[in-house]
Amino acid sequence: MLYDILYLWLQPFFSPLNVFRYITVRTAFAGLTALVLSLILGPWFIRRLREFQIHQFVREEVSAHRTKAGTPTMGGLLILTAVVAATLLWANLRNPFVWIALFALLAYGGIGFADDYLKITRQQNLGMRAGRKFGLQIVVAVIIGLTLLLMRDGLYSTEILFPFFKNLRPDPVVDTLFNGWYSFPLAVAPFLLFISAVLVGSSNAVNLTDGLDGLAIGCVAIAAGALTALTYISGHARFAEYLDLAKMPQVAELTIFCGALAGASLGFLWYNAHPAEVFMGDVGSLALGGAIGTVAIIIKQEILLFFIGGVFVIEALSVMAQVASYKLRGKRIFLMAPLHHHFEMKGWTESKIIARFWIAAVVFALFSLSTLKLR
Repeated sequence: MLYDILYLWLQPFFSPLNVFRYITVRTAFAGLTALVLSLILGPWFIRRLREFQIHQFVREEVSAHRTKAGTPTMGGLLILTAVVAATLLWANLRNPFVWIALFALLAYGGIGFADDYLKITRQQNLGMRAGRKFGLQIVVAVIIGLTLLLMRDGLYSTEILFPFFKNLRPDPVVDTLFNGWYSFPLAVAPFLLFISAVLVGSSNAVNLTDGLDGLAIGCVAIAAGALTALTYISGHARFAEYLDLAKMPQVAELTIFCGALAGASLGFLWYNAHPAEVFMGDVGSLALGGAIGTVAIIIKQEILLFFIGGVFVIEALSVMAQVASYKLRGKRIFLMAPLHHHFEMKGWTESKIIARFWIAAVVFALFSLSTLKLR
């Protein structure tokens, strides 16, 4: 919106406005806009949540969390508002990738909203049935995958890039099967399965990490910062060629979305830091995880996402390992899952766990950026 007004409409009459054609400038403004919106709207938003008695129900197993009962939840709506507003203001809305990222954010946020709503109305920490939630997440992933397939000629590549391996670029779309409409489902099934695994895994991994004050949103801010750099590099012709990445100049506009994501996360962290004044709820965690996964898919860094969101991956794996061990052996690996609760049960203070997980997130993010040159 502002991009059109400042650059396309007014720039011919006032040349200094030419600065707004640069991705870096608009990314900075998008991040600041999302940050300021979060900080300004935060107090009003928290008051409204309290007025509507939208409170968090905590797990009774962790005694230290009982004091958090009654803390307003669904604060993720504040994050979504800031991200969407900043992106619409500063991004080139003619770019299709911007709309795909916004769709993923809002669609997964909608699933999280429904889950939170059921928890609140039922007055317990049980929301939507797992099968229904996964089913809806897969539907959104398939829609995104099919949209990207339509952009395959010229705008998007379905090849998968692997860190450290320069020439390893498998394509899950089986072109040899494109002999008629009847073969289309079989030809694209591997690609859609891969997209679904990335998006469902990413959204739920962030959701599982959201168990301590500021833990998930701090890690999201760090991951969004890394994705901002990766998106800019992927959309820059010279950098992409030098680092042997997929040349996709159109994805550069997603840098603004990533900047807004980072800014909104930092703004929300102001109120979510320990002791939290508000929780993001599933409407925030599922939306942020879906958005991060979508950006990684678009810029062809799906595999690198395992390193960018290393903390999220470890948290998700701890739950999977705990469930598998208990079902197969009748024994638990951790005192409690996800992993951050294990350390709580061992006596670590909440602030110490959060700080150390943030440090791990920074290390993972820096490592992910370093892999670009290690090919």
